[in-house]
Amino acid sequence: MKQIIGNKPIFGICLGHQLLALALGGDTYKLKFGHRGSNQPVKNLVTGRVHITSQNHGYAVREDSLNTAEINITHRAVNDGTVEGMRHKVLPVFSVQYHPEAAPGPDDNVYLFDEFMTMMNKGE
Repeated sequence: MKQIIGNKPIFGICLGHQLLALALGGDTYKLKFGHRGSNQPVKNLVTGRVHITSQNHGYAVREDSLNTAEINITHRAVNDGTVEGMRHKVLPVFSVQYHPEAAPGPDDNVYLFDEFMTMMNKGE
């Protein structure tokens, strides 16, 4: 992943979110209680909206390991405050810890795929 950061747009999902954090110099840790199920509330810190998400992970990105000069936290778990999304400030790179393709709502997270398609179409 390190080799394509900056060369191709990247949209990390679930484990891809953790791998992207590691590739950007961050770290992960084991959660005391994993996030499991299709009823996990996540707040979009950009819009303020809360979406019910589907999750199945036992690790999270360690927020204090991320370079905040380069990375914005975009989503946060409502239940425990863990990082559920991030975006690079300059590069066409973003990720979410949950599964937007399995969202319980009809179109709650379609915007993420739209953003990625826009990046792809721009050739970023």
